[in-house]
Amino acid sequence: MNIVMLTNTYLPHVGGVAHSVSAFSEEYRRHGHNVLVIAPEFAQQLAREEHVLRIHAIQNFNGSDFSFALPFSLALNERLDAFKPDIIHSHHPFLLGLTALRIARERELPLVFTHHTLYEHYTHNVMANSQVIKRFAIEIATRYANLATLVLAPSLSVVRLLRERGVRTPIAEVPTGVRIEDYCGGDGRGIRDQLHIPQSAFVVGHLGRFGQEKNLPFLCESVARFMHDRDNTHFLLAGSGPLEDDLRDFFTQQGLLQRVHMPGKVLGSARRDMYSAMDTFVFSSTTETQGLVLSEAMASGVPVIALEANGTREMVKDRINGRLITGNDINQFVSAIHWLHDTPPGGRRELIHQAVCTARDFSMKSCAQRALDLYQPLVKSYKPPNSARLSQWVRMRKLMGAQWEIIEGLTGAAGAALSQTPEQ
Repeated sequence: MNIVMLTNTYLPHVGGVAHSVSAFSEEYRRHGHNVLVIAPEFAQQLAREEHVLRIHAIQNFNGSDFSFALPFSLALNERLDAFKPDIIHSHHPFLLGLTALRIARERELPLVFTHHTLYEHYTHNVMANSQVIKRFAIEIATRYANLATLVLAPSLSVVRLLRERGVRTPIAEVPTGVRIEDYCGGDGRGIRDQLHIPQSAFVVGHLGRFGQEKNLPFLCESVARFMHDRDNTHFLLAGSGPLEDDLRDFFTQQGLLQRVHMPGKVLGSARRDMYSAMDTFVFSSTTETQGLVLSEAMASGVPVIALEANGTREMVKDRINGRLITGNDINQFVSAIHWLHDTPPGGRRELIHQAVCTARDFSMKSCAQRALDLYQPLVKSYKPPNSARLSQWVRMRKLMGAQWEIIEGLTGAAGAALSQTPEQ
């Protein structure tokens, strides 16, 4: 198959969607399929990318670390004509997601949409964070899903949520998997030496994007309380994002900065080594649909302590492969870190074993095969149009139809959001 992926975030941007698109694309190619990724320009991107078409974009839009793709690209149609796509896979309901809809309609191709994100938790990145805007984000994603041929959701929690929100399109659960072999045998001792962390220290760790939606003040307050109680503990806080300076300032004020290690953005095989340096991985985000870093940490043999939320509850089993904390309760979270710290070596080994077993259930190979199995009947049911049906006039008419669907969806979403009362 010739598969086109359209995404608003892609490498080198750090985030779950960028990682997911990259991981699935690589695995599809291993299965013998062709994949073209269409993504915005990002700073520090590779100079030459064989399987990627970059769209001109506004960098660091609205002060964030996101790129805002511009709606038109002269090279796009030419590249698509040469690639001859069989299926269009969109990873967002807006910007390049709308481009995906236009392409699918114009070329009479199936449109698959992965609902990676609970978009209402990310509205602060683009505009004022009001309840109307949050509702608008939900309506946009729901209406877009109903224009797709198939919707993929990263967890059963999200499948249920989308049904509750009114998605009528068929939905299938397809998590983003991990390549287990990529996270075995990490050099945790080397990372500890490099960051001047004692080998005997208990290391609490976190790796991810430092964004407002990740609930990091809660996480850092919890870890700080634990560190005040235990002298031989260190915090390995890897990643980057807009809150980086705020997090560093917090630990400075707590008098703990000498035991907090912030190595910055971590990519490639260095992620495996970073996880391996940790004794536990802590995670406080409640906005995730899956939480890829949980799979990566577990594949590295690191028990997880996390707040219960969509996606997280499918991964973390309380007192089996880590701790799952119900409610946004700092005291419970701190107590869970103490519990894991005090667990005897035999109990710790069992937690590690169960964490690795959980990660194997989410292998990239099996997740990619699941998605490919869902693609196949869609591709077979869509007959490729002949050249007469793709005349310039017919293309224009189909493009106008897609544009009308977009306008109708936007206005309908706006009307629905504005009609909601504060009580609702």
